[in-house]
Amino acid sequence: MKKIGLFVFFLAISFPLLAETNNDAQTVVTSQGISLGTAIAVVASWSKNKSILWAIIHGFFSWLYVIYFALTRND
Repeated sequence: MKKIGLFVFFLAISFPLLAETNNDAQTVVTSQGISLGTAIAVVASWSKNKSILWAIIHGFFSWLYVIYFALTRND
């Protein structure tokens, strides 16, 4: 299960690098909202800790917490 999670993580990281970046609509949307990493970090933190404060803190660290969560969780 961890191998699939790491594959999805690296795919999610590499996909924006492969996409065309000259699209003005894409720039506006991504600069005005939360990132995918932030959303995943908040959901993972809430499922583990049930604390809004920790969810906000982990959302701030975004992909760093997602990687930590993926490596340290128990299946």
